[in-house]
Amino acid sequence: MELANQDAVTNLNQSLTKNGVTVKLTSTYFDGNVVSITGFVDKSVEKGDNEKGEVSFDVNFEHHKGDNDPWLNGKSIDVKKVEQGYNFQWKMNYPYKTLKEDEFTLPITIHYINGIKGEWKFNIPIQQEKTRTTSIMKEKEYLEDDVQIRIKEIDTAKASSSLIYETVQKYKNDDIYIQKAVDDQGKVYRFGNGTMIEEMVQEERYRSTVRSEMTKLNKNVSSLTFYPMLSVADPNVQQLLNEKTFTLNSERFNLGLQVNEIKKKENELVIDYQFTGLSKKLSEHELDLFENNLQYELLLVDKRYIDKINPENPVPPKNHSISLNKVKTIDKKTAHFQSTFNLDGEEKIMDFNLENTILQFNFSSFFPAKELQPFTVELPVDNK
Repeated sequence: MELANQDAVTNLNQSLTKNGVTVKLTSTYFDGNVVSITGFVDKSVEKGDNEKGEVSFDVNFEHHKGDNDPWLNGKSIDVKKVEQGYNFQWKMNYPYKTLKEDEFTLPITIHYINGIKGEWKFNIPIQQEKTRTTSIMKEKEYLEDDVQIRIKEIDTAKASSSLIYETVQKYKNDDIYIQKAVDDQGKVYRFGNGTMIEEMVQEERYRSTVRSEMTKLNKNVSSLTFYPMLSVADPNVQQLLNEKTFTLNSERFNLGLQVNEIKKKENELVIDYQFTGLSKKLSEHELDLFENNLQYELLLVDKRYIDKINPENPVPPKNHSISLNKVKTIDKKTAHFQSTFNLDGEEKIMDFNLENTILQFNFSSFFPAKELQPFTVELPVDNK
């Protein structure tokens, strides 16, 4: 409503009815980073599969199909009940490195609403709101973690700002992101999900340029202090279960998983293990979280299918893997646990035997993201 009062939105009046359900798109807004689309769906949608008051859309943009649609990454929806139906708002991160043009047409196909098939198709005009660019180009290096962060620029529109920054790292899958920023007047700025706009490998380092939505930057700010975070990705470790005892060691942490015993009892596999190298300062709560995570982090896989797992989308192979187990704590002080796998459950390994089964484990989820040292950048005078 605030943007509409500033004449910052593009008003629409596109309406379609399919299978008795009417969808109307009412407005769009684009600030260079986030595309917002508002609309209305009438109460006939309540004859669908969802609970009353719930509205869900199976939708694609630009003729993409399914989950491969880049517009769906970080997409959110807000729904509000009104007299004759529901108002909704979609928010999507603009998925491309550069703008196609200041104005472009965005094709939209809604396949289902609450399970009701319809193929509601729209072509809506998108017009970019003019932004004010604050160029910064300030770099911070963290030698201990072998990463660098360069703040490049901030683009500000009427409703929000966008931060563009570059990261340089040794390990490809590490996640470096900005948790928050605080200006010289104490205002806190939050950041949305980042959109990767460029990736490259240079001098054995991985360089990424990210565009992230942020709280609108005040005009009278002279400096910003950024608070970055580092989430470390440790490679998977694995071992064939043809040995009764062995140790899996983390590549990047001083941590190990020592398997003490493996027993197969009828339709169950029990693995007894304990961790080495854990901090003795772990609290009761941290150990509880540790135990909870173990339910999902030990993966059994038929060795003939281990290479068929896509590292970019590591979905365990159906009927050839088991990803869930029941955890029993033997001794918290020594981080001693047992995991029991149901071999005849919903997840299973066909023709199971120990000699053909791999235990795969990843230590990453047991370490929280690391807070890197904050750093301050001065903003140019023309920002005032």
